[in-house]
Amino acid sequence: MAVSTGKTREGFTVRVLHAAAPAPLTETPAARYVWAITRLALGWVFAWAFLDKTFGLGHETPAARAWIDGGSPTTGFLKNSPEGPFAGLYNDLAGQTWADWLFMIGLAGIGIALILGIAMRIAAGAGALLLVLMWTAVLPPENNPFMDDHLIYAMVLIGLALVSAGTTLGLGKWWNGTALVRRFPVLK
Repeated sequence: MAVSTGKTREGFTVRVLHAAAPAPLTETPAARYVWAITRLALGWVFAWAFLDKTFGLGHETPAARAWIDGGSPTTGFLKNSPEGPFAGLYNDLAGQTWADWLFMIGLAGIGIALILGIAMRIAAGAGALLLVLMWTAVLPPENNPFMDDHLIYAMVLIGLALVSAGTTLGLGKWWNGTALVRRFPVLK
Protein backbone atom coordinates (compact mmCIF):
# COMPACT_ATOMS: atom_id res chain seq x y z
CA MET A 1 0.00 0.00 0.00
CA ALA A 2 1.22 3.49 -0.82
CA VAL A 3 0.14 6.78 0.75
CA SER A 4 0.10 10.11 -1.03
CA THR A 5 -0.48 13.44 0.66
CA GLY A 6 -1.97 16.56 -0.86
CA LYS A 7 -3.84 19.77 -0.03
CA THR A 8 -7.39 20.63 -0.97
CA ARG A 9 -8.42 24.09 -2.22
CA GLU A 10 -9.62 24.81 1.26
CA GLY A 11 -6.17 24.09 2.74
CA PHE A 12 -6.95 20.72 4.32
CA THR A 13 -4.31 18.02 4.21
CA VAL A 14 -5.58 14.85 2.62
CA ARG A 15 -3.93 11.46 2.76
CA VAL A 16 -4.95 8.96 0.13
CA LEU A 17 -4.19 5.26 0.48
CA HIS A 18 -3.42 3.58 -2.85
CA ALA A 19 -3.35 -0.14 -3.49
CA ALA A 20 -0.02 -1.21 -4.93
CA ALA A 21 -0.16 -2.01 -8.61
CA PRO A 22 -0.02 -5.74 -9.28
CA ALA A 23 3.28 -7.07 -10.58
CA PRO A 24 3.39 -7.58 -14.34
CA LEU A 25 2.50 -11.14 -15.25
CA THR A 26 6.12 -11.95 -16.17
CA GLU A 27 7.24 -10.99 -12.65
CA THR A 28 4.87 -13.20 -10.67
CA PRO A 29 6.51 -16.13 -8.86
CA ALA A 30 4.66 -18.64 -11.04
CA ALA A 31 5.84 -16.98 -14.25
CA ARG A 32 9.43 -16.75 -12.99
CA TYR A 33 9.42 -20.50 -12.25
CA VAL A 34 7.88 -21.36 -15.62
CA TRP A 35 10.58 -19.32 -17.41
CA ALA A 36 13.30 -20.84 -15.19
CA ILE A 37 12.15 -24.39 -15.91
CA THR A 38 11.93 -23.54 -19.62
CA ARG A 39 15.50 -22.18 -19.42
CA LEU A 40 16.73 -25.37 -17.75
CA ALA A 41 14.93 -27.57 -20.28
CA LEU A 42 16.30 -25.69 -23.27
CA GLY A 43 19.76 -25.66 -21.66
CA TRP A 44 19.52 -29.44 -21.41
CA VAL A 45 18.60 -29.66 -25.12
CA PHE A 46 21.88 -27.91 -26.00
CA ALA A 47 23.94 -29.77 -23.39
CA TRP A 48 22.53 -33.15 -24.46
CA ALA A 49 23.31 -32.45 -28.12
CA PHE A 50 26.90 -31.67 -27.09
CA LEU A 51 27.22 -34.81 -24.95
CA ASP A 52 25.59 -37.11 -27.50
CA LYS A 53 27.75 -35.84 -30.37
CA THR A 54 30.92 -35.90 -28.25
CA PHE A 55 30.55 -39.39 -26.80
CA GLY A 56 28.19 -41.08 -29.26
CA LEU A 57 25.63 -41.94 -26.60
CA GLY A 58 23.39 -43.58 -29.18
CA HIS A 59 20.42 -41.22 -29.27
CA GLU A 60 21.16 -39.36 -32.49
CA THR A 61 24.87 -40.15 -32.68
CA PRO A 62 25.95 -43.78 -32.67
CA ALA A 63 29.14 -44.61 -30.76
CA ALA A 64 31.01 -45.21 -34.01
CA ARG A 65 30.48 -41.56 -35.04
CA ALA A 66 31.40 -39.96 -31.68
CA TRP A 67 33.48 -36.80 -31.91
CA ILE A 68 36.07 -38.21 -29.50
CA ASP A 69 36.51 -41.17 -31.85
CA GLY A 70 37.09 -39.03 -34.93
CA GLY A 71 33.49 -38.50 -36.01
CA SER A 72 32.30 -35.14 -37.28
CA PRO A 73 29.40 -33.53 -35.39
CA THR A 74 28.41 -31.43 -38.41
CA THR A 75 28.57 -34.03 -41.17
CA GLY A 76 25.32 -35.89 -40.55
CA PHE A 77 23.11 -32.82 -40.23
CA LEU A 78 24.70 -30.67 -42.93
CA LYS A 79 25.34 -33.39 -45.53
CA ASN A 80 21.72 -34.54 -45.24
CA SER A 81 20.20 -31.07 -45.51
CA PRO A 82 17.42 -30.86 -48.08
CA GLU A 83 17.98 -29.28 -51.45
CA GLY A 84 17.07 -25.83 -50.18
CA PRO A 85 18.61 -22.50 -51.12
CA PHE A 86 21.66 -23.03 -48.84
CA ALA A 87 22.24 -26.75 -49.44
CA GLY A 88 25.46 -26.21 -51.41
CA LEU A 89 26.96 -23.97 -48.73
CA TYR A 90 26.10 -26.35 -45.91
CA ASN A 91 27.29 -29.41 -47.81
CA ASP A 92 30.66 -27.67 -48.26
CA LEU A 93 30.84 -26.81 -44.51
CA ALA A 94 29.98 -30.34 -43.38
CA GLY A 95 32.92 -32.02 -41.70
CA GLN A 96 35.21 -28.98 -41.70
CA THR A 97 37.31 -29.09 -38.52
CA TRP A 98 36.76 -25.41 -37.73
CA ALA A 99 32.98 -25.82 -38.22
CA ASP A 100 32.93 -28.88 -35.93
CA TRP A 101 34.81 -27.01 -33.18
CA LEU A 102 32.71 -23.86 -33.48
CA PHE A 103 29.49 -25.88 -33.44
CA MET A 104 30.50 -27.95 -30.41
CA ILE A 105 31.82 -24.96 -28.44
CA GLY A 106 28.53 -23.24 -29.20
CA LEU A 107 26.43 -26.18 -28.03
CA ALA A 108 28.43 -26.56 -24.81
CA GLY A 109 28.62 -22.84 -24.02
CA ILE A 110 24.95 -22.16 -24.68
CA GLY A 111 23.89 -25.25 -22.72
CA ILE A 112 26.07 -24.43 -19.71
CA ALA A 113 25.05 -20.76 -19.65
CA LEU A 114 21.35 -21.64 -19.82
CA ILE A 115 21.57 -24.33 -17.16
CA LEU A 116 23.51 -22.05 -14.80
CA GLY A 117 21.40 -18.97 -15.66
CA ILE A 118 24.44 -16.81 -16.44
CA ALA A 119 25.34 -14.72 -19.48
CA MET A 120 21.74 -15.01 -20.65
CA ARG A 121 22.02 -12.24 -23.25
CA ILE A 122 25.01 -13.85 -24.95
CA ALA A 123 23.56 -17.36 -24.64
CA ALA A 124 20.24 -16.19 -26.09
CA GLY A 125 21.88 -14.32 -28.95
CA ALA A 126 24.33 -17.11 -29.80
CA GLY A 127 21.66 -19.79 -29.40
CA ALA A 128 19.17 -17.90 -31.57
CA LEU A 129 21.83 -17.39 -34.25
CA LEU A 130 22.80 -21.07 -34.18
CA LEU A 131 19.16 -22.13 -34.39
CA VAL A 132 18.38 -19.76 -37.27
CA LEU A 133 21.42 -21.09 -39.14
CA MET A 134 20.20 -24.64 -38.51
CA TRP A 135 16.76 -23.58 -39.78
CA THR A 136 18.32 -22.31 -43.01
CA ALA A 137 19.98 -25.73 -43.41
CA VAL A 138 16.60 -27.49 -43.40
CA LEU A 139 14.79 -25.11 -45.74
CA PRO A 140 12.11 -25.78 -46.71
CA PRO A 141 10.90 -27.31 -43.43
CA GLU A 142 9.26 -30.70 -43.71
CA ASN A 143 5.86 -29.89 -42.17
CA ASN A 144 5.30 -26.18 -42.77
CA PRO A 145 6.11 -23.61 -45.47
CA PHE A 146 8.58 -21.76 -43.21
CA MET A 147 8.02 -22.35 -39.47
CA ASP A 148 9.72 -25.11 -37.51
CA ASP A 149 11.08 -25.87 -34.05
CA HIS A 150 14.38 -24.07 -34.70
CA LEU A 151 12.59 -20.73 -35.02
CA ILE A 152 10.36 -21.44 -32.02
CA TYR A 153 13.38 -22.26 -29.85
CA ALA A 154 15.14 -19.10 -31.09
CA MET A 155 12.17 -16.97 -30.01
CA VAL A 156 12.01 -18.72 -26.64
CA LEU A 157 15.71 -18.02 -26.09
CA ILE A 158 15.17 -14.32 -26.70
CA GLY A 159 12.21 -14.39 -24.30
CA LEU A 160 14.36 -16.05 -21.64
CA ALA A 161 16.88 -13.22 -21.81
CA LEU A 162 14.20 -10.52 -21.82
CA VAL A 163 12.58 -11.78 -18.61
CA SER A 164 15.89 -12.40 -16.80
CA ALA A 165 15.11 -16.10 -16.48
CA GLY A 166 18.53 -16.80 -15.04
CA THR A 167 17.71 -15.16 -11.72
CA THR A 168 15.25 -17.87 -10.65
CA LEU A 169 16.64 -21.37 -10.08
CA GLY A 170 19.97 -20.14 -11.39
CA LEU A 171 23.06 -18.12 -10.63
CA GLY A 172 21.83 -15.04 -12.51
CA LYS A 173 21.46 -12.76 -9.47
CA TRP A 174 24.99 -13.53 -8.31
CA TRP A 175 26.38 -13.33 -11.87
CA ASN A 176 24.70 -9.98 -12.58
CA GLY A 177 26.21 -8.56 -9.37
CA THR A 178 29.82 -9.42 -10.26
CA ALA A 179 32.23 -6.58 -11.05
CA LEU A 180 32.77 -7.96 -14.56
CA VAL A 181 29.07 -7.89 -15.44
CA ARG A 182 28.54 -4.50 -13.82
CA ARG A 183 31.38 -3.18 -16.00
CA PHE A 184 30.15 -4.97 -19.14
CA PRO A 185 26.33 -5.28 -18.90
CA VAL A 186 26.16 -7.17 -22.19
CA LEU A 187 27.35 -10.16 -20.13
CA LYS A 188 24.09 -10.23 -18.10
